[in-house]
Amino acid sequence: MGNTRFVRLALAVPALLVLTVGAGTADPSPAPPAAERPTIVLVHGAFADATGYQRLIPILQRGGYEVLAVQIPLASLDGDVETTKRFLDGINGPIVLVGHSYGGAVITGAAAGNPKVKALVYLAAFAPESGEALGAFGDKYPVDLNSALQPDSAGFLYIDRAKFHADFCADLSAGDARVMAVTQKPLSKSVFAASVPEAAWKTIPSWFLVSQDDHAINPDLERFYAKRMNAKTSEVKSSHVAFISHPDVVAKLIEQAAAAPAK
Repeated sequence: MGNTRFVRLALAVPALLVLTVGAGTADPSPAPPAAERPTIVLVHGAFADATGYQRLIPILQRGGYEVLAVQIPLASLDGDVETTKRFLDGINGPIVLVGHSYGGAVITGAAAGNPKVKALVYLAAFAPESGEALGAFGDKYPVDLNSALQPDSAGFLYIDRAKFHADFCADLSAGDARVMAVTQKPLSKSVFAASVPEAAWKTIPSWFLVSQDDHAINPDLERFYAKRMNAKTSEVKSSHVAFISHPDVVAKLIEQAAAAPAK
């Protein structure tokens, strides 16, 4: 399997929302010639799956990019990294690898040592150091979401549906939030003690989008990660899910990474 894999969207793309962009968002870079455009691979985060990218994918496709999305199980960090590595193995040519939230930890591990990955893009995401537990900064950078997490009997975490809108996606409509809360995909709590052996951002150019109104990952933790990795950083006044509420802002950042010269 190669670039023929793609996400088929079952729903019509909703109308894009009016954007309020925070300071630091750069002008879009011109797209490279079609023959040189990398494949954009999207990795989702916790409590969601790849269909959450349904507003972002068409924008990138209209820009002439091939876009693929990985469905990760969320059962362990090691397993999600390996799933993503297998997915990348089937792609020919350069790749821009994008991770949201927990997906940032996944791309940090999955891209390590892969010469096809030319850029990493972190969307309000975890970006751990080599050997650093995902939950290492939870006490220093607390968030409202922590008190909304409910474990099941197998150790998988859900977000309390009554708190989902406020803590995860406050800038979406109440109706959209209700659907997301009902269809959420649980995350194994084991991931917060897990780590990746090698951090890809140490050798691969990185971009980072900070969500200023995030209640799922502390925006100051996002800024810490971005500064530590020396990422090209932008900010948007958004909840945790800027790729849904501000998809064109996210698309511009990804396109900047795709158009940047290879290093």
